[in-house]
Amino acid sequence: MHALMIDGESHTIEPVEVACLADIAKLVGHDSIIADEIDREDVVYFDEDCFIRGTNGRFQVDKLPPIAGRGVAVGRAQGGKLSDVSLSLAELKDRTAFL
Repeated sequence: MHALMIDGESHTIEPVEVACLADIAKLVGHDSIIADEIDREDVVYFDEDCFIRGTNGRFQVDKLPPIAGRGVAVGRAQGGKLSDVSLSLAELKDRTAFL
């Protein structure tokens, strides 16, 4: 499915393809991933321990707490299953601040 990877260190957002949570964990770089809601349709997955690890590069989507490292924005279907991200690349860029 279509997703968008946000890289806080390189200040980039790029389209990626993922099939499952394991793919997201590989992109984020850690197995301990959690999600935060961007809106009703989309979430951003990131390393649960990103601040404990001292990961470089931070970003913030809308008013969510800042995230260090990489995050993956993906859609959320009924039952918590993953689906294509509904945000376009341009929309996510507009809603993301690199800190």
